[in-house]
Amino acid sequence: MTTDQPTRGEPRVALVTCSHFADLVPDDRLVLAPLAARGVTVDTAVWDDPRVDWGRYDLVVLRSPWDYVPRRDEFVAWARGVPTLVNPADVVDWNTDKRYLSELTAAGVPTVPTSWVEPGASWEPPSTPGDYVVKPTVSAGSRDTGRYDLTDPEQRTLAVRHVHRLSTAGRVAMVQPYLKAVDTVGETALLFLAGPDGPVFSHAVRKGAMLDGPDPGVEWSYRPAEIGPSAATDEQLAVAARVLTEVPGGPQRLLYARVDLVPGPDGTPVLIELELTEPSLFLGYADGAPDRLADAVLTHLARR
Repeated sequence: MTTDQPTRGEPRVALVTCSHFADLVPDDRLVLAPLAARGVTVDTAVWDDPRVDWGRYDLVVLRSPWDYVPRRDEFVAWARGVPTLVNPADVVDWNTDKRYLSELTAAGVPTVPTSWVEPGASWEPPSTPGDYVVKPTVSAGSRDTGRYDLTDPEQRTLAVRHVHRLSTAGRVAMVQPYLKAVDTVGETALLFLAGPDGPVFSHAVRKGAMLDGPDPGVEWSYRPAEIGPSAATDEQLAVAARVLTEVPGGPQRLLYARVDLVPGPDGTPVLIELELTEPSLFLGYADGAPDRLADAVLTHLARR
């Protein structure tokens, strides 16, 4: 964590990370120079570092606190104690459990069909042929996530074991059909940054397929994705705008939002995930994106 003192009147902002990425990931570091050019003093700070005085910051920006998953309750409690946090703590609470997808589905947002398995409940794999994804509702970076061909008896057994492993650990499991378009078209991540009247579309990237088989069941399994710039279609932008209207408290409170879409069986975009807590923003894949994020920070500072 940096400790230099700001010039009087200069706003001070903390970019929140975890101890493993104490100096931020390279993509996030792209915003440092634009913020400095706008007269903002920036510190990087680890969310669970007891030495940090969060009250000294005009704005606290969540970036890469990616170790929160096994300590979600602790993380949400910490977030609630930081009044200048963006995105705000109630959004963090809602967004760090993927059961928010059920609320969005009920509101009419097109989403990937999902079934939920509560801790202790039994689960029978669906009889509909095809590949399915099993993952916990609280996770990050495809951790504890696997893809299973349920027509294969061995993989069917592994899927049952995966759900059971999550269930016995007291975690809610979610099961989704694997959309084949992920293997060809990929996912499109649409990035929105704060503007004076709410989130404004900034840029889009294409993410290639990451899941190629069952979850290995190890403590940490990182799956790299092929990333590249993309152009968002009007249809994708319309779905993303519909998604953002359903954010608790309204989208105008957001500093950033990432809406991950994939073509459904009929080719129309459906939501696979809404990232409002600690998403990669892919600043290095679009000209001007670091400056747009810096301007979004200034927008939020002006509201304080």
